[in-house]
Amino acid sequence: MSKYKCVIFDCDGVLVDSEAISNGILADMANQYGANLDLNAALKLFKGCSMEMCLDKIKAIVTSPIPDDFEAEYRRLSVDAFKSQIKPIAGVKEVVEELHRLNIPFCVASSGLESKMRLNLELTGLLEYFEGHLFSCYTIQKWKPDPAVFLWAAETMGFLPNECVVIEDSYSGVTAAKAGGFDVFGFTAHDIHDQLKGNATLEFEAMNQLISLIQEAK
Repeated sequence: MSKYKCVIFDCDGVLVDSEAISNGILADMANQYGANLDLNAALKLFKGCSMEMCLDKIKAIVTSPIPDDFEAEYRRLSVDAFKSQIKPIAGVKEVVEELHRLNIPFCVASSGLESKMRLNLELTGLLEYFEGHLFSCYTIQKWKPDPAVFLWAAETMGFLPNECVVIEDSYSGVTAAKAGGFDVFGFTAHDIHDQLKGNATLEFEAMNQLISLIQEAK
């Protein structure tokens, strides 16, 4: 029997393939003010960070000030892009269906707005599996690498941290989970900068590996 009684998923880059879309938009917008970022650099700089942290990083590298409506414009552009481009992470729908069949509770805990989570999960056909179990850092105003969102999710789901496993794809998310006393599996399919290596409890690169990893954990 697995040691894990609950699975806590990150959203962006774990459930939905959104990181390249959102970080590409951030890079394009920041470059208008002299940031000089390509997508790889943007992923390394922004992945897993709160919007406030992203804006602080942009302000530190631009050559001219960003406008007050920068975040609002980013939100508008990203929603439009998600609606036309977003896809689920390959194999993740089968994973959540199998967790449901096995009667293993699961939820999602994200640094993103709940409205963004809902949109992207709905667009990818995943929302029905997570309805009522969406936890956003914006609700509690604490962001990864603070473990608060994971602790809130675990408590609400009715489990202790050591009874849960967190599935993350970012260094800040892995750090947050470990700080909260959780085991964390690092999903490395898009970890182009090897930021998770040696930091997560274990790493895996394909979603079709996840169920067996959870079941085999002792």
